[in-house]
Amino acid sequence: MAGVVRKQQRPSLRAWLGLTAALAALVVVVLGVLYAGHSEPGRVDRWIIQPTADSVRPPWRRVALAIDFLGEPAGAATLVVAAVAGCLLLRRPRAAVLVVAGAGLTVGTAKLLKHLVGRTIHGEGNLCYPSGHTAFLTALALVVALLAADRFGLGRTAGTLLVLTAALTAGAAMGWAQVALSAHYPTDVLGGWCTALAVVPATAWLVDRIADNGRWQRL
Repeated sequence: MAGVVRKQQRPSLRAWLGLTAALAALVVVVLGVLYAGHSEPGRVDRWIIQPTADSVRPPWRRVALAIDFLGEPAGAATLVVAAVAGCLLLRRPRAAVLVVAGAGLTVGTAKLLKHLVGRTIHGEGNLCYPSGHTAFLTALALVVALLAADRFGLGRTAGTLLVLTAALTAGAAMGWAQVALSAHYPTDVLGGWCTALAVVPATAWLVDRIADNGRWQRL
C-alpha cells in the first residue's frame, strides 16, 4: 500500500491490511456504542486495573511520562518530522505523504470519535475514547513498518509479521503509559489501537489512488 510494498507483495499485504482494517473498525464501533456517554470504567477496565492517579510509581512513572511525551504535540511533531526526513532521504516521497496523512487522519478520527462517543474520565470534559496518543503512535509505527518491509525486500510472511509486531509494540507501549498515568481506561487504549489499524490502510489506499492518477514517483 502507498507504494511501500513491492509489486509482488502488494496483493497479500493489501488483503491482510484490508481484513485487519475492517475488523478494527468493527471493534471501534462496538466499543464506542458500549461506552457512549459513560464516565466510569467498565467491567473489563476494572478487571485489568482500577485507574488512579498513582497507578504507577517511580522509576516506572518516569518511563510512562517519557512514552506519553511521544504522543504530545511536541513529541509527535518531532517523530513525524524525523519519519518524513527519513523517507525523503530514502527518496520515498509517497511514503513521506503517507506518514503525514496517516498520522493526521488517525488523530483527527480519534478526536472526532471522542466527541461522538462522549466517554469521560476523571470528570466531565475529559473525553477519553478512543486514546489519541495510542492511535498516533500505532499509526506511525504501521507506516514505518511498511516502509521497512519494502526497504529490506521482505516477503509476505516476514512483511506481515513485521507490520503486526510494530503495531502491537507501539500500541502496547503507549497504551501501558496511558493506563499507568490514569489518562485512559484500558478499553480506550484498545479503541485507539484499532482506530489506527482501520485508518492507516484506508489512507494508504487513498494515497495510492491519488498518486497513481497523478503519476507521482513510485516509492
